[in-house]
Amino acid sequence: MTSRNKGILIALSGTTVWATTAIFISYLLKHYTIQPLTLSFWRDLLIALGLLSILRVWRPKDLKITRRDVPFFLVYGFVGLAVFNGLWATSVKFNGAAVATVLAYSSPAFTVLLAKPILKESFTGRKLIAVAMSLAGCVFVAKAYSAEAWQVNPIGIVVGLGTGFAFSLYTLAGRWSSRQFPSPWTVTAYGFLFAAIGLGLTQTPQTLFTMRTAWDGWLILIILAIGPSLTGFGLYTLSLRYLEAGVAGLINTLEPAITAILAIAILHESLDMKQLLGTGLILLAVVLVQTEGREKEQTSKSKVAEAMPVGSD
Repeated sequence: MTSRNKGILIALSGTTVWATTAIFISYLLKHYTIQPLTLSFWRDLLIALGLLSILRVWRPKDLKITRRDVPFFLVYGFVGLAVFNGLWATSVKFNGAAVATVLAYSSPAFTVLLAKPILKESFTGRKLIAVAMSLAGCVFVAKAYSAEAWQVNPIGIVVGLGTGFAFSLYTLAGRWSSRQFPSPWTVTAYGFLFAAIGLGLTQTPQTLFTMRTAWDGWLILIILAIGPSLTGFGLYTLSLRYLEAGVAGLINTLEPAITAILAIAILHESLDMKQLLGTGLILLAVVLVQTEGREKEQTSKSKVAEAMPVGSD
């Protein structure tokens, strides 16, 4: 298996696991007294504490960072994670879930555009087509194709696009970190620790414990953090060691489609024809960037074969 195919498999696995988080979050917000920012704070804190504890026991060398690493984690944790979570919650409030989802998945477009000047990644027509297809697919899956869904104020649009921009920064920083840190779990652990600190600044003692003694709610929150959230973010960060940031971001656009499919099985919801069309467009976008990678590998192998001297009998 090539490193690119390995990265695609890891990214797909992470996105699939990640997709279940929306179901957990939706259930918690509907059935318990907890605000989105408070939920995000506890989730990030539990992820950080859980992963730091695991590394302490199994891989203590991965806990080591230097003072020079702190500025990176400030950007990665505060901007890439804390700001993203905060903007996401605000976008849902302003725009509603459907439009907020579409605006959040503007991130692959930002990632593809920014990856060239920041990470020197290639900028191809195929990637642009894949971005357009994935965005169109998200519109259909999220049912944001009606005029009523887009009747929001300018602030809502700006906040929603800010969500996509913040996640693209998270992706780009994760890709950059693959060249600086030997373990992706170090990046994940400290990234979420700094994100929790950032979100903690938005909380008060009154907002932190609004669930009070709803122990089943706290248990669901712990499962959300240690299970799909930690695994999803960890695998996504790991995939960035094998894939270009733009490609990983495009694969991540499968999340709303996978969430919709899981909702059918778990919550007994249904997909209409337009949502199925959107799911197909997102899948085609992922296939498009994957075939581009295969063509590049084949071209590279051909050039190597042509450059090798022909042996004589």
